Amino acid sequence: MAIAKAERLMNLALCLLGTRRPLTKRELRESIEAYLEAGSDDSFNRMFERDKDDLRELGLVIETVENLEGETGYLARRDSNRLPPITLDAEEAAALGLAAKVWQQARLAGAASGALQKLRAAGLPEDVDPYGAHSALEPRIPVHEAAFEPLMLACRDRRPVVFDYRKANAAQPEQRHVEPWALECWRGHWYLAGWDRDRGAERVFRLSRITGKVRSRAGRFTVPAPDVVTVRETVASWAGETADRSARIRLRSDAGFPLRAKATSVRELGDGWDELEIPYGHGLDAWLVEFGPDVVVLEPEELRADVVDRLRAVAKG
Repeated sequence: MAIAKAERLMNLALCLLGTRRPLTKRELRESIEAYLEAGSDDSFNRMFERDKDDLRELGLVIETVENLEGETGYLARRDSNRLPPITLDAEEAAALGLAAKVWQQARLAGAASGALQKLRAAGLPEDVDPYGAHSALEPRIPVHEAAFEPLMLACRDRRPVVFDYRKANAAQPEQRHVEPWALECWRGHWYLAGWDRDRGAERVFRLSRITGKVRSRAGRFTVPAPDVVTVRETVASWAGETADRSARIRLRSDAGFPLRAKATSVRELGDGWDELEIPYGHGLDAWLVEFGPDVVVLEPEELRADVVDRLRAVAKG
């Protein structure tokens, strides 16, 4: 929803909720700046009727009554638009508390804190610890990439975007035109799923590989966004999560903890190196490249060759 329209609907809702008597169209037009700028009476009437229908669709109960001058008036009684009391058990309160602590970025941290305060005001007892038995947990979703916030807003508003993206095996970034669908965090990294217009297919992008600014573009999506976007499943398949083969690698003893977590066996080699056996599937080469000189692929030979090719491409850049 456009910001201007959202603000107009909010102002209309506040007028209808704040009045003690029915307000006519004329009075509402004089009270809301956007209606004063609507131009002709026909334009205002169409805008007002759409806004009234939108508020009703959102759940606001708007009454239509005839006032003393014979004009139609509108109001939204508070007792008809009051939510029932909210009651939370210990587990629900703990879940909400943890959710409020997750976001570390300023824009979302304020919203989460405010939501928790509103829940307390709406019925969550003051003496209930919202974190409950889980108060020792400190969940974090790291957001260091500058691309996160503009992409989050683009996903919400269904706006196409343009950004420069460097693949793991590419020396230079390429411009991508994307219709963003969803953002998800997987193993400490953020990924965007969307429709790549240049390739005419669904793609997943790692935010840390986006260079420069994310720029919004006018227009609508050309492809409907799916009801379910499998970001994690796609990335997991790249990392070999669904693999039916194994690879042997050498790994420095003090490095590569994500690799160690997925290893099926670990053997100390001495001199600061270990040998690991890990699941092997499509995209494992791109993941291993990220560990740089801390990883040496022993077998299979095709995986070793792919990793070497990717490292050479990065070195040339």
